[in-house]
Amino acid sequence: MRFWLMKNEPEDYSIDNLKKDKIEPWDGIRNYQVRNMIRDDMSIGDLAFFYHSNCEIPGIYGLMTINSKAYADHTAFDTKAKYYDSKSKKNKPTWLMVDVKYKRKLKRAITLTELKSYKQLNDMRVVQRGNRLSITEVSKKNWDFILKLE
Repeated sequence: MRFWLMKNEPEDYSIDNLKKDKIEPWDGIRNYQVRNMIRDDMSIGDLAFFYHSNCEIPGIYGLMTINSKAYADHTAFDTKAKYYDSKSKKNKPTWLMVDVKYKRKLKRAITLTELKSYKQLNDMRVVQRGNRLSITEVSKKNWDFILKLE
């Protein structure tokens, strides 16, 4: 089992939306490094933090599980979609996604400011300067530490 941190802007889709929907495709990935992680490293049953980004109080708000293997991101083929990519073809898709399943909301949000305050978490990509990846792997040690902060 692996552990992940997956960012999304809560204005687009939040942990509350996932709680209501139960299972949702995690679409719109347009970074090759992240696409490769989805394709090569993610497995059904892996756990992920739901991280609200680009908002007033960025941080970890919930937990979810990876609920599918990687498959073609259909939004790349939809000319009206925000993530349309004319170069991606249905028979050879460039972009992939996975389904995520709601597990639970955290008892309290663990903010980016709080995450940065712990030296034990300095190796987490989300607290490092210049990190722009929407999905990053989290070590078991860091996963357990963060859950104890709740």
